[in-house]
Amino acid sequence: MPESFQPDALLRILAERDVHYVLIGGLGATLHGSPHLTQDVDITPERTPTNLAKLSDALRDMNARVRAAGLDEPLPFSHDAESLGRVGVWNLATPYGDFDISFVPTGTDGYPDLCRDAVRVRIADVDVVVASLSDIIRSKQAADRPKDRLTLPTLREILARRLQEGGTAER
Repeated sequence: MPESFQPDALLRILAERDVHYVLIGGLGATLHGSPHLTQDVDITPERTPTNLAKLSDALRDMNARVRAAGLDEPLPFSHDAESLGRVGVWNLATPYGDFDISFVPTGTDGYPDLCRDAVRVRIADVDVVVASLSDIIRSKQAADRPKDRLTLPTLREILARRLQEGGTAER
C-alpha cells in the first residue's frame, strides 16, 4: 500500500513518457467539481502500438504491479505493448496509489469516443486530458456499481447547474 495517494506523480510519469490517454473515473469527476474523494487514477489510453509501448515504459517507471482480489500483496507485472493491448482492463498498484487502465469503459467506445468532448486541465504543472462530465456520467450510469450510484446524483446536479447558468456542460 502506498503511504499516500499521489495522483500528480502518476500523471507526471505519463506526461514524461508522452502517453496519450483520457483521465476518467473518480479523479476525472473530482476535476469537474465532484466533492467525492477517490484513491485511484483511472485512464483510457489510445490503443496504438506506439502509445502502448510508451504506456508500458511508464508502468515500469511507476513500478506498477497487478492488484488481485483476495491477495494481500500485488503481483509482479511483466508487460510490453502487445501484452497490455490484449487485456481490456488492468487494475494496478503503484507506490503512488492505485492505477487502473480501461481500454473501453462501460458505456463508451473507448479512447476516440472519450477524446471527442474531453477537456484539458492543468494539474501540478502537467496538462491532462479529462473526459467530459457528460461522458463520466454516461460511463458511471452504464457501469451501475454501488459507488457510481452514490456519486451520480451529485454529478448530474453539477452538470445541470452548469447548463442552467447558461454555460456549457464542460469547463
